[in-house]
Amino acid sequence: MSEPTGTHPFAPFEWMLSLRYLRARRKEGFISVIAGFSFLGIMLGVATLIIVMAVMNGFRQELLEKILGLNGHLLIQPLERPLTDWAAVADRVSKVPGVRLAAPIVEGQALASSPFNASGVLVRGIRGADLAKLGSIAKNIKQGSLDGFDGGQGLVIGSRLADQLSVRVGDNITLVAPRGEVTVFGTTPRIKTYKVAAVFEIGMSEYDAAFVFMPLSEAQAYFNRNGDVTAIEVYTDNPDRIDSFRKLVGNAAGRPIYMIDWRQRNATFFNALEVERNVMFLILTLIVLVAALNIVSGLIMLVKDKGSDIAILRTMGASQGAIMRIFLITGSSIGVVGTLAGFLLGTVVCLNIDAIRRFLSWLTHTDLFNPELYFLSKLPADMNVHETTAVLVMALGLSLLATLYPSWRAARLDPVEALRYE
Repeated sequence: MSEPTGTHPFAPFEWMLSLRYLRARRKEGFISVIAGFSFLGIMLGVATLIIVMAVMNGFRQELLEKILGLNGHLLIQPLERPLTDWAAVADRVSKVPGVRLAAPIVEGQALASSPFNASGVLVRGIRGADLAKLGSIAKNIKQGSLDGFDGGQGLVIGSRLADQLSVRVGDNITLVAPRGEVTVFGTTPRIKTYKVAAVFEIGMSEYDAAFVFMPLSEAQAYFNRNGDVTAIEVYTDNPDRIDSFRKLVGNAAGRPIYMIDWRQRNATFFNALEVERNVMFLILTLIVLVAALNIVSGLIMLVKDKGSDIAILRTMGASQGAIMRIFLITGSSIGVVGTLAGFLLGTVVCLNIDAIRRFLSWLTHTDLFNPELYFLSKLPADMNVHETTAVLVMALGLSLLATLYPSWRAARLDPVEALRYE
């Protein structure tokens, strides 16, 4: 006949006692209050972390898509001699595997004016076929069309610029370039009036307010380019593999060129976003840490209050491991339930972030997300699986660590000392 070996770890009676300690009773109600605040702290900390990280990811992703949708992943500029052979270079580069578009451009700054207002703009001359392949423009035409773009003298402008100048398709705007014709009296500004052929809106306020597209041949004449172009914008299938394209594009160009990729052109901007994202993660982790410390204090008070109960359990045969597991389950249940509740709350908010923003704007009668300040016209949220998992693991880990010391202290309690003063 085998001797009794005791109960197995995490037996039903351990779960029963653990959950009973979480229920409020008149005498020790304050302990349940502390447990409630710990639960709320972990829930709000996890939810806040998930929401903030999702919004930061959304910002980066939206800005990256819009910046790379309008600007090339690789910019080719001439060395030694002007890009008068731009057509042949663009044709060779466009045949490189993975390159979906090589667009010659002429760029220059000008002042756009209407009878109602004026604004500084960046004029970009481009071929109509190339403009039609730019999805960020061609798929976001709000007024007019790109038909016959190369044949006429019509301009394609952003929606915010159209609103600022109070013009629509068919209206005239005047472009004033500081460098015009050279005369005996010096260089005179070039002034010319154009019709608005189309209005686009890509959702990035800086681009919608500043970009003006013009037929390439017209831009060459307007900016005094003698058959050459400013640069060639190269768009690839995978911007993250831009290093592998540099050598291929350089060989295909067949002439001395200087290349700048999208990471170099936007390095400061995206580095600032990355630093801000990491700092926000560290700061918001402190919320979860404070909630975990609440679990520690609550369990220590619970152990002190339940000293006689622990002593009786020990004299009835409960092992130190059983006592430790009871309080481990008590504290961990707060952390696990709080983390799951925070995950659900964060997910619901992220899925409805823009609707919530609009509701709060309506409620407070203020613009909580001004496109002029934040570049984008709507509040984005993109939950990353790896980051969300990291947040959940971190919260669960802190919650578990917070229960170790109080549980160990309960297990080490001497039954004789605990019962002596009862």
